[in-house]
Amino acid sequence: MDEQALLGLNPNADSDFRQRALAYFEQLKISPDAWQVCAEALAQRTYSDDHIKFFCFQVLEHQVKYKYSELTTIQQQLIRETLISWLQAQMLNPQPEKTFIRNKAAQVFALLFVTEYLTKWPKFFFDILSVVDLNPRGVDLYLRILMAVDSELVDRDVVHTSEEARRNTLIKDTMREQCIPNLVESWYQILQNYQYNNSEVTCQCLEVVGAYVSWIDLSLIANDRFINMLLGHMSIEVLREEACDCLFEIVNKGMDPVDKMKLVESLCQVLQSAGFFSIDQEEDVDFLARFSKLVNGMGQSLIVSWTKLIKNGDIKNAQEALQAIETKVALMLQLLIHEDDDISSNIIGFCYDYLHILKQLTVLSDQQKANVEAIMLAVMKKLTYDEEYNFENEGEDEAMFVEYRKQLKLLLDRLAQVSPELLLASVRRVFSSTLQNWQTTRFMEVEVAIRLLYMLAEALPVSHGAHFSGDVSKASALQDMMRTLVTSGVSSYQHTSVTLEFFETVVRYEKFFTVEPQHIPCVLMAFLDHRGLRHSSAKVRSRTAYLFSRFVKSLNKQMNPFIEDILNRIQDLLELSPPENGYQSLLSSDDQLFIYETAGVLIVNSEYPAERKQALMRNLLTPLMEKFKILLEKLMLAQDEERQASLADCLNHAVGFASRTSKAFSNKQTVKQCGCSEVYLDCLQTFLPALSCPLQKDVLRSGVRTFLHRMIICLEEEVLPFIPPASEHMLKDCEAKDLQEFIPLINQITAKFKVQVSPFLQQMFMPLLHAIFEVLLRPAEENDQSAALEKQMLRRSYFAFLQTVTGSGMSEVIANQGAENVERVLVTVIQGAVEYPDPIAQKTCFIILSKLVELWGGKDGPVGFADFVYKHIVPACFLAPLKQTFDLADAQTVLALSECAVTLKTIHLKRGPECVQYLQQEYLPSLQVAPEIIQEFCQALQQPDAKVFKNYLKVFFQRAKP
Repeated sequence: MDEQALLGLNPNADSDFRQRALAYFEQLKISPDAWQVCAEALAQRTYSDDHIKFFCFQVLEHQVKYKYSELTTIQQQLIRETLISWLQAQMLNPQPEKTFIRNKAAQVFALLFVTEYLTKWPKFFFDILSVVDLNPRGVDLYLRILMAVDSELVDRDVVHTSEEARRNTLIKDTMREQCIPNLVESWYQILQNYQYNNSEVTCQCLEVVGAYVSWIDLSLIANDRFINMLLGHMSIEVLREEACDCLFEIVNKGMDPVDKMKLVESLCQVLQSAGFFSIDQEEDVDFLARFSKLVNGMGQSLIVSWTKLIKNGDIKNAQEALQAIETKVALMLQLLIHEDDDISSNIIGFCYDYLHILKQLTVLSDQQKANVEAIMLAVMKKLTYDEEYNFENEGEDEAMFVEYRKQLKLLLDRLAQVSPELLLASVRRVFSSTLQNWQTTRFMEVEVAIRLLYMLAEALPVSHGAHFSGDVSKASALQDMMRTLVTSGVSSYQHTSVTLEFFETVVRYEKFFTVEPQHIPCVLMAFLDHRGLRHSSAKVRSRTAYLFSRFVKSLNKQMNPFIEDILNRIQDLLELSPPENGYQSLLSSDDQLFIYETAGVLIVNSEYPAERKQALMRNLLTPLMEKFKILLEKLMLAQDEERQASLADCLNHAVGFASRTSKAFSNKQTVKQCGCSEVYLDCLQTFLPALSCPLQKDVLRSGVRTFLHRMIICLEEEVLPFIPPASEHMLKDCEAKDLQEFIPLINQITAKFKVQVSPFLQQMFMPLLHAIFEVLLRPAEENDQSAALEKQMLRRSYFAFLQTVTGSGMSEVIANQGAENVERVLVTVIQGAVEYPDPIAQKTCFIILSKLVELWGGKDGPVGFADFVYKHIVPACFLAPLKQTFDLADAQTVLALSECAVTLKTIHLKRGPECVQYLQQEYLPSLQVAPEIIQEFCQALQQPDAKVFKNYLKVFFQRAKP
């Protein structure tokens, strides 16, 4: 072996040596006999360095995994012998190998096992057992090999081919017949031998039993001698967590419902009499988390049995199962309420399923009602934050608690389905008593009281948030709680979690304010002062900006008396903060978008006359326009790139804010009706010069383009004079991405204004196409994936543009470009349909071709188009689907084929018998299609039902492809 290269295997080696070692590894993998050197090194124990041993196993692993079939019988025999002699050597080694080497060796054994067990090495396990006997080092390796075999055969995370899956099923069947009873016996011996003197081997063995239980005969494990031993392990501190997991796997195994019930009940009796159900005596939370998972498994297994028995009509046994479930509820509640969230979280599944049973029962017993109430109280208690929760810097622990809270929410929703009245009464009790004394109550209790009110909105569902009408008792209870929330002064509580929960709840129950509008002013003040948008925490300010916009939008009819006051109070929050003034504004630019939108909503939905609305909108947007002009001048002069970028960002924010105000307009309240057209046209005049700025093109263009999209919707035809100059700027020195984003703008105009923009489209059609072709023809590196993807996306955009033009009845735009250009365009569509393996673009191309045939394919179509149909369009309909890349198993490709069928049908519709004749006598014979198939094809084409032909075409090409 190359000793120099091997030096690079050491993790501390320098990068040159490491590179050399990697290259050497690749070289050995390719070499036909290098593996033999590695096999010999392992068998002879040539090297003492762990990294070299690991390396040798890696080379062997590659050989077994990818090249085994190329080896001769003698070479395959050599690999088997190498592994067995390595295993024998482990019995005598003074020191065991490092764990990572033992694991890698186990993987190689397992790979060899799945390759050879069914054919050459049926005695695999017997051979290994005869070597290892009960030697602790050997047993350790034997158990690691078993785990590696299990993961090769049943690991859900490993993706297997269907061939491998079949092989694995066959291996498991053969193992069940030939060796599983012997393996189980070996596990029993190992457990009995080592349970008191080698906890590591015992735990490994328990893990093996737990893994294999899912696919071997359960009676081999679920019998007195095994279960008694496992229960014995439950009392040994170092073994009990593993024993718990093993019992969980046994309980989880699918089996007959009555047998499962007996198994679970017998287990429970023993565990209970051994004192495991006395949770409060147990201090080891890690064990309790495993125990909770076991109880959850037992509870859910009993519920599955109950469900099956009810379904089978076995009422007697179902009754017994329900009885068994009920006796576990007290234990479930102890675990659910446990202060450790992992322990509590592990039992939630059982709890949820138990409530599902109660939901199906027509009458609940007193005990069951008490259980429901107990679960409810447990959920309320466990929803509470603890002292350690870090609100300012949320890390992993906080994220886990948020997830746990989501699980509890599901329980609360389920409780509401079982007993909505009880839930409402319990929440009301907690809420009222907490809010009475909120000034002296800890933050987590105040937060949870408001949180519960918030959660009721989803737990007690109604349509369109109508919580305050309909059921009187429910409506009045919610109304009372909301009134308490907004009048108690709790919005001043000095903790971010309470503040946020207050605003979330106010917005969630916005319909309350239509019933009691007198509370709107005090809530608006909370939003606008130091409790909300001016809070000391940026997190609160940010969330409040969003919630404030929702609040105002949903209550816009009630806002009229407060509009001017609100607009004055938010004035400073609308400031565009330029990069140079160093002033840290209260809100980020993303948050400011919501404030601008809110201002727009207030103005547009006000009851003011149009002149007043226009004046207010001008007040809102003029500062933006003025700042924009100044900043654009500064950008033109800026030298430093970082400064250019921050100025461009600021300009972009200005455009974005103006754009966002326009979201307030609707079909009922259009820009025109509100008298605001002029203000937005002024914005357009102000923003468009940014398109000709040579600096920071991407950022500026993207902002202005978005604004144009909005204005096309809002200003209707008034926007049209601005489109040609804007287009001209945007087509100057563009990249693929620019064009790709510009085309949707043209598509929007084309689809919306149709004939009105025909002259403009005719004028800019070829310049746009030249720009597109120029980018598509640029040479790119062969392996440049992103450039290839950009071109593909641009090609799609180009075809989408042609589709919009033809689909909007504007084919004259293309027709008036002169014969040569028309032909060039048509050829690109044919290429798109046939040559590029992109089914999305192909589908679009066939849609364009169908449309053009429909418009031009008749007797009075343009000169030469009929020839083009037969020379190019008809062949495209066959050449595209016949390509190897046209995958008929792919959904997008099937859609493309469907449009191809439409194209052929349209040709037949426009050209009639002449088309059939051409296919029969010229085109299909040229493809060597058999006469009877030609006949069949033409008959399908002439069917009046287009669907029949679509289905036929798929079958036609499936047959035609090798």
